[in-house]
Amino acid sequence: MSIEISNETDWSIEPKLFVDLAIFVLKQLKVSTDSDLSLTFIDPGSIAVLHEKWMNLLGPTDVMSFPMDEIRPGVETGQEEEGILGDIVICPDVAERQALAAGHSTIEEIMLLETHGILHLLGFDHIDQSEEHRMFALQRQLLLTFLAQRPGTLQEVIHRPDTNNALKQYYSEQ
Repeated sequence: MSIEISNETDWSIEPKLFVDLAIFVLKQLKVSTDSDLSLTFIDPGSIAVLHEKWMNLLGPTDVMSFPMDEIRPGVETGQEEEGILGDIVICPDVAERQALAAGHSTIEEIMLLETHGILHLLGFDHIDQSEEHRMFALQRQLLLTFLAQRPGTLQEVIHRPDTNNALKQYYSEQ
């Protein structure tokens, strides 16, 4: 499996955690480990451009997914689909704001967003209430199981010490 992690932000982000989470989620959903996935962390301005271009919505959002080969979860081991899953972009600045509102850490929020993005790449959606319930329950189960099986504690993501709050700066420039 090729999982490419890029960080184009002022956040200190440890890629290994996000690679491990992606591999775990894909194995749980019986997707071939020969598949390719890209995860990029971007700033509020960059995700706002994508949000407007692809969703026709203004302002930054937390996560966006761009599927490629329309791979779907497997039914049983040995019948896993493989190919290019696609790209996920996450904005840590928006994740930080959401984490504060939800009462958990930014790293937990980013991990939730990665799981959410992978599910979107695999065809899950939350357009109606029943789909939303199914998708959100699955993402919660996957993330909690990953965290329960993972040894040690999570290292929080933080802004690099010499940087400004990019989300605040984005809104001040609008």
